Amino acid sequence: MLGLNKKDFRLLMIVLGLTMLAPFILNPFPSSSGLAQFNAGYPDLMQRFVIFGIFAIGFNILFGLTGYLSFGHAAFLGVGSYGAMWMMKLFSLNVIPAIIMGVIVAGIFAVAVGYVSLRRSGIYFSILTLAFAQMSYALAYSVLTPITGGETGLQIKSTDSPLLSNLAEGEIGRANLFGMDMRASYEMAVGDWLFTFNAGYYIAAVFMLISFYLAIRIFRSPFGTMLRAVKSNQTRMYYTGLNARPYTLAAFVISGMYAGLAGGLLVAMDTQVGPERMFWTASGEVVLMTILGGAGTLIGPVLGAGAIKYMENILSKINKDILHQWFAFLPDGLEDFIITLVYPFIGKGWHLTLGLIFMAVVIFLPGGLVEGGQRIKRLFSRKKKPGDDEADKASQSTPAE
Repeated sequence: MLGLNKKDFRLLMIVLGLTMLAPFILNPFPSSSGLAQFNAGYPDLMQRFVIFGIFAIGFNILFGLTGYLSFGHAAFLGVGSYGAMWMMKLFSLNVIPAIIMGVIVAGIFAVAVGYVSLRRSGIYFSILTLAFAQMSYALAYSVLTPITGGETGLQIKSTDSPLLSNLAEGEIGRANLFGMDMRASYEMAVGDWLFTFNAGYYIAAVFMLISFYLAIRIFRSPFGTMLRAVKSNQTRMYYTGLNARPYTLAAFVISGMYAGLAGGLLVAMDTQVGPERMFWTASGEVVLMTILGGAGTLIGPVLGAGAIKYMENILSKINKDILHQWFAFLPDGLEDFIITLVYPFIGKGWHLTLGLIFMAVVIFLPGGLVEGGQRIKRLFSRKKKPGDDEADKASQSTPAE
């Protein structure tokens, strides 16, 4: 169905279910519970889950399939954001034209950057992409201030009069989808639980599902097979008469357009953009997302993006006052001792926790969270019956000499 095999279609349906039911899944604890601190079902964070999931899916098409590690992918996120913002300021407050413009501008920029960077491979390619990203950041921060807004960035102002928007004089426009405000939400109370259904989140979620579906098609296509061949042995491809560069450039541009889509959606959800989106730390973040979830897998980058954004927004909010509430049942001396041990890993120190988790994944789970899930599945799967091993060996083909 939809051109997918049963396994891929089942995976798509799982992602669809998790995405649509996210307001329930991400709010497991009642509001009155002390554990409500760990709830993540509020609109801004849910939007970031799916938007950065798109960013990581696109990066995985380049890194996971071809093995080319870009350290400057945030440049396309930022360029796409600026393109979308100017479309909203000048043309229409409808998010669709803005998102399309973000994808187009990021794609054009990716062609230019990829054409130069892909002349080299390995660490030289990575350094070239990092250099382009930092140059883009510097240009946006200072040189191109009339276009980018410099340090303060761009946002919708009362002086903006988009061509296709009928705004009263002095009115500040809002991003919308054919009149529906991106901030519109419906709250449903069920006992002590409060679930929020946000229009902006579901619009971003639809784009994420489309992006995920296209990624599956790319992975299973002959084009995806060629990209895997590039990663496996690019030199052998050249010896057989195949030029790998058009394939790597196409993968680079597609990956950049995914980043532009994420940048456009960020503007659609929160109508402002600044140069910090192009800084090298943003590029490093998408690398961590992909590796943490599982590079080269379909759902891994989405899981990695969710995990990192969860820690960034949940663990970073836990302070000593909250810890004292949690451990108030302990004797004073023991309570202070435990808090002293725990506090460096939360709040402003959440990066330390992320670093330890990343180290553990790289050492013990090279395939990321996806590999961890596969190991758990095998652990609890039905044991083989006697004779299954012989049948498996008999079904395996002997490799050619």
